[in-house]
Amino acid sequence: MLQAPPSLELLAEKAAAGLLDNLYAKASITAAAPGRVNLIGEHIDYCDGFVLPFAIDRYIVIAGTPNGTSSVRIATALGGGIANFDVSQAVEEGEPKWTNYLRGVIRGFQNLGHAIPGFDAYILSSVPGGAGLSSSAALECATATFLEGLLDVEIGPREKAMLCQKAEHDFAHVPCGIMDQFASAFGTKDHLVLIDCMTAEPQLVPFNNPELTILISNTMVHHELSDGGYALRRKHTEDALKTIGKRSWRDVTMADVKKHWEKLGDPVNRRARHVVGEIARTIEAADALKAADFEKLGPLMAASHQSLSDDFEVSCKELDVLVDVAQRIGRSGGVIGARMTGGGFGGSTVTLCESAKANDIASKLAAEYNAKTGLTAEIFASRPSVGAHRVL
Repeated sequence: MLQAPPSLELLAEKAAAGLLDNLYAKASITAAAPGRVNLIGEHIDYCDGFVLPFAIDRYIVIAGTPNGTSSVRIATALGGGIANFDVSQAVEEGEPKWTNYLRGVIRGFQNLGHAIPGFDAYILSSVPGGAGLSSSAALECATATFLEGLLDVEIGPREKAMLCQKAEHDFAHVPCGIMDQFASAFGTKDHLVLIDCMTAEPQLVPFNNPELTILISNTMVHHELSDGGYALRRKHTEDALKTIGKRSWRDVTMADVKKHWEKLGDPVNRRARHVVGEIARTIEAADALKAADFEKLGPLMAASHQSLSDDFEVSCKELDVLVDVAQRIGRSGGVIGARMTGGGFGGSTVTLCESAKANDIASKLAAEYNAKTGLTAEIFASRPSVGAHRVL
């Protein structure tokens, strides 16, 4: 049976209690930011492509208060003691490693000319880590929203997303595109966010049919994107564009890829084929959603996954198993489409399905996945939810 997520109110209460128990402080500011899944448009946010994510109803929550010093003290629900670092000067990278996501965002605010006062904070999350659901972007956007409250300023969702992306580049050393942070910052209830990654323009796309839902299946195979797999594929796309000789991937056609196929060489030619095909598929998917023609999404999601598996080579056995099971359940069983989501090398799949059959589909996915891999998938349903915001 699919479980409802913990309410944001409950998460905020637990965060406030954690702050009191661990740092003996009373919360005066509470901020939340969601993870995201991408319905379609993978590994093209750094290629001037279009992506179609939405904010999920799983959040990272930060509760905190100024402490009257120049130090930041942070505890989390995961334990590990209290992290402590100075903010009286420009913040640099440090230990523990996870604090670099916060350090990068703080440095971004400092670069805008803001003096950051010391504060105590407690962090908890209902976003599964390492599941390809952008828990890092959620942490960054929650931190930025918390700092807005701490400083009594509002930098706006676009600047917030860009600041958080830079934090991930400079402090976590993951060369991500804009999708994750934009989805967390611009998330809106019952809407997907179509992002033009060339112009950084988001457009809300309605998804308000209660008869449909999206299952997110965590393979429980975790990955570290900073291990080089992500960066190598990004370099492949940059090399391909240079060889083809176009200014932007938006100017590249499939005919261009075929013309330069031998010169590009393997695997760069296949990376290029994925980028061009995925940009086209994402535009088609957005048009289908706008027209409420949901049946068109199935073949597009299937083609996307196949391309990610064969041409971009970021899928894995576990992701392929979940997608294969969903496809075999098929339309008669309530499944419209399925694909991997996120950076790959593990993580999660998304399955667009009928709400009335979601529990049965989830049960079949879990049973067959366990039988084929020996692993227990974490499966939940989500509809598009509200993005980063102040709770208190």
